[in-house]
Amino acid sequence: MNWDQIQGNWKQVTGQVREKWGRLTDSDLTVIAGRREQLAGLLQERYGYAKEKAEQELDEFMQALRVTQE
Repeated sequence: MNWDQIQGNWKQVTGQVREKWGRLTDSDLTVIAGRREQLAGLLQERYGYAKEKAEQELDEFMQALRVTQE
């Protein structure tokens, strides 16, 4: 699953996002609407991640989704 697919299925993916990053609110997820850059920014803000760490977390999340989709 690539990020375009995640964005297209954002409503279905939000539950998994909330499980992984519980500090994000439903409002955050609505505003993000699947946009990777905005999600990375919120991860940096809420979790204190460096930009590289936020990107790594998103890559790992995307890989995990790919495994569960297969």
